[in-house]
Amino acid sequence: MTQELIIDGIRDETDTIREFTLRAADDGALPAHGAGAHLKFDLGAIGTRSYSLIDWPGDAPGTLRIAVQREDGGQGGSRHMHSLQPGDRLRAETPDNDFPLGAHDGPALLLAGGIGITPLISMASALDAAGRPFALHYCARSRGVMGFADALASAFGDRVGFHFDDETPLDLATLFAGLDPATHLYVCGPKGMIEAARAAANAAGLPDAQIHFELFTTPQPQDGDTAFEVEIASTGQVFTVPPGRTIIEVLEDGGLDLIYDCQRGDCGICQTEVLEGTPDHRDVVLSDAEKAEGKLMQICVSRAKSAKLVLDL
Repeated sequence: MTQELIIDGIRDETDTIREFTLRAADDGALPAHGAGAHLKFDLGAIGTRSYSLIDWPGDAPGTLRIAVQREDGGQGGSRHMHSLQPGDRLRAETPDNDFPLGAHDGPALLLAGGIGITPLISMASALDAAGRPFALHYCARSRGVMGFADALASAFGDRVGFHFDDETPLDLATLFAGLDPATHLYVCGPKGMIEAARAAANAAGLPDAQIHFELFTTPQPQDGDTAFEVEIASTGQVFTVPPGRTIIEVLEDGGLDLIYDCQRGDCGICQTEVLEGTPDHRDVVLSDAEKAEGKLMQICVSRAKSAKLVLDL
């Protein structure tokens, strides 16, 4: 289901982060959403882009808030968003949530990298409103590129810690030392941060069932990528996946109806069994053991190390 939204206001949070306030174009009620939810926007020829919804304590109903970090070397979605003006209209699917805040009893540890702070603002607000214990640690390359720092300090006080790569980088081993075993960890940021946090949390005794994450970058082609073949086991069809295109894109062009969502390699919805061949894993869903076994893959981002993959589709 889609909805038409109108940009009610725009505010520059940093030189590259722009905040948008949105309302229903017909001034009607907006669908409810939980912490961690996102909107998927239809940007026409550019394609679709998803941005997390931001909820602050005390926000009035009737509006939605997102933030977009401009990526000048990206594929154009963020630059398009930054070109918009108040009064412009956008079409978006109703809110969806691949990164929900659980109803567990234990404390929550929120860990954000860069613009990955946006869904964690909503989580902190929800935890604060419910009186549930939490701590938020927010990492950025430097103070000048960190958005929302003042608002976070004002809203949540000493429950927020700020870390800067050029000053006081976060020590994950120290962060997880003595962690309450009932803690649930929520991580949003770049792939390297998620992988490091997951490894450190596991080393501290936190099981994967208590680690939740969302990747906040769009996977990019890598140097050395080559074409490979994908065979569909149920039909015998064979498709060639060239560099710069994903398995999902090629199979959909070939008429296959696939189930997927994030297209970043973090939600697990497109997970597919590998019957033959060796995947080149580029997701953050599978454990190291699962990747080494090579029996599963996320077809939205992962490629092949072998010349051909046979998939259970």
